[in-house]
Amino acid sequence: MANIKSQIKRTITNEKRRMANASFKSSLKTAIKSVEVAVLNHNKEAAVAALTTAYKKLDKSVSKGVHHKNYASRQKARLTKQVNAL
Repeated sequence: MANIKSQIKRTITNEKRRMANASFKSSLKTAIKSVEVAVLNHNKEAAVAALTTAYKKLDKSVSKGVHHKNYASRQKARLTKQVNAL
């Protein structure tokens, strides 16, 4: 553990952000998975609804700096392609 007061504070802050980012990434993966499951079950209505949620979460992850914009773009294109194939 650091002895410098500012570094102690940064360590605590970094841990809080790490936990928040991990939680957000997990919820994003769940949203993406729900789209894929709906596509596998050939349920177009559920897939479209889940796709909207996944879009929101992907956009939010980019704005928060959790993911790169190309990652979000790639995932959105991939999921949209799957839903449109139904």
